[in-house]
Amino acid sequence: MTTSMEQYLRTSYSPDREYLDGRIVERNLGERTHGRIQRTLIVYFHLRAKELGIEVVPEQRVQVSPTRFRVPDVTVIKASQLQGEIFTAPPHLCIELSKDDTMLYIQEKNDDYLRFGVPYVWIINPRLRKGYMATKAGMVEAESGVLAASDPEIRVPVAELFEDD
Repeated sequence: MTTSMEQYLRTSYSPDREYLDGRIVERNLGERTHGRIQRTLIVYFHLRAKELGIEVVPEQRVQVSPTRFRVPDVTVIKASQLQGEIFTAPPHLCIELSKDDTMLYIQEKNDDYLRFGVPYVWIINPRLRKGYMATKAGMVEAESGVLAASDPEIRVPVAELFEDD
């Protein structure tokens, strides 16, 4: 069943859903570990927001193309970026927590973000306790144990995301 973009934008979903070329797509979430990691990231970025010149927003609709809306678990924008209620310009960093998503689905999300112009995408797999970084150059595991982005310089140790477990 397809839904118009206007209907999607007028509807509140709980939790929010993505819109992909007329299809409403549910997102994986709702588990304790997912929520804890999301909270840890939001607090981490919030405490450093002024220093880094950023703003952090959970579960923000991002229009990555005329007919596609993604909802990253955590979105980071530069404080200088002007955005409306729905982000229509590329954020600085999109973070996805993905325990059960297939590699094909993760790659599709990465491609959407990167094509849109998002310079950094992080994928965190709570089950494997691993983090991955994607840029236009490709996707790599954070083998050093640190998820990174630059301009501003952001470093998040993957192990710290699991300290509450």
